[in-house]
Amino acid sequence: MTLSCDTSFKGKANHFSFEYLKCILYILNINNDSYLLNKKVYSKLISASHLLEDFLDFHGAKNNRKWIFYRELSAAVRYLSLAGYSQKHIFNRIGLYQLERKDDVFADESKDTLRMIQGSLELAAPIIIDEAKRLGIEIPANGYDPGFFPDIGTSEQLEHNIDDFDNRKEQRKNLTIIASEFLDLIKAFEPLSFYERYTSSQIREIVPLRVNEVGVRRFEMLLHNLQSSFDSYVIHGGFFHGNRKLKQLRSHFSVAFHLLQVMGRLLHFYERHLFDVDYKDVYKQVSEALTELIDPDVLLDRCVNYCLFYAWQFLSSGQRLALEILNENIERASITVGIPKERGFHTRPSLLVAKIVQHYGGEVEMILGNDRFDASSVLDLQWAGGKIKKDEIELVVFEGDTRALEDLKILASVNYAEDSMGKGVPLPKQLSYLR
Repeated sequence: MTLSCDTSFKGKANHFSFEYLKCILYILNINNDSYLLNKKVYSKLISASHLLEDFLDFHGAKNNRKWIFYRELSAAVRYLSLAGYSQKHIFNRIGLYQLERKDDVFADESKDTLRMIQGSLELAAPIIIDEAKRLGIEIPANGYDPGFFPDIGTSEQLEHNIDDFDNRKEQRKNLTIIASEFLDLIKAFEPLSFYERYTSSQIREIVPLRVNEVGVRRFEMLLHNLQSSFDSYVIHGGFFHGNRKLKQLRSHFSVAFHLLQVMGRLLHFYERHLFDVDYKDVYKQVSEALTELIDPDVLLDRCVNYCLFYAWQFLSSGQRLALEILNENIERASITVGIPKERGFHTRPSLLVAKIVQHYGGEVEMILGNDRFDASSVLDLQWAGGKIKKDEIELVVFEGDTRALEDLKILASVNYAEDSMGKGVPLPKQLSYLR
């Protein structure tokens, strides 16, 4: 089909709709219930719907009764396709992820989520064609030929003949940073964790009040930064070669990152286009029309009971691995410092010491003769305090993560932030994170 060079709004609408509608016709003509759209289909849908949506937005379609539904349908296709692309990536990689826990149910649910996304696109396809006809937009004679989107699956790998990054000292330093940041992210993510699936009514109570696109995209960005740092400064070689433990670590934050990608796109669509807010009647009508195509409860179930649930599962199951890698790569040293004057290691100084060690995540022990105490544990430190008092010990040794030792030295220099009466005094600015 040859498109004219008509520069009127209608002519440009035909132009920007052409590839988009060819994709929609392709979806409309799927006759195989077992067929799953591949990444090339989703990629084409993303680019074509994005171009059309931007064109319509530029011309004010969001504020025009005639064109708003067509514009909203293009946004629906875009965000469903963005989610579909990331979800297809997860599905294709399930066999390659080297995870601490293997879960066959995850593979099944991943496929179900793909089917939900694809099913929504299939329901929307005839409505999109009808809406285009109503607007007088030229419908392409045919959709894309199936050969344009071939399913090319393979397990074949090229020869591995580039060694991983070989500056071990620099690699250890970067691994320490990455593992620590991963552990911090897990702590920050924990308030979103849950272990039993939510009902639809429970999900409606937490979305978007507690769980929303903004929060999810923040964690997505943090995980993407971790993955980028890992690939740039630790290992360049992907999933198949090199240190298996490091590949496992990458797998944990990689799969969580892609799950949050899917969730963020679906939540964006829900919050922007389906969520019941006090809009003008025309927007409510459009929103209601979209809910007939895309069931909000099904979409939210996949967001929370699949994406969020498994993101937490894989983050938490990677915690032990991250701690192990951290302690294998931290720089270790020892320091000798005084004990808290007057009152020794009672609750407050013990808590401050433990918080410093927990902040960095690496192992630190307090050594008293032949006895070793976990400096991240308030209880262990208080046990040590009893021995210190009984044996009238004035100096103790801390051994382990040099980062924590530097801060412990600062803490000890101000008598563990206590005065002679055992009352708290202001912390040095280097220890402001303890406040």
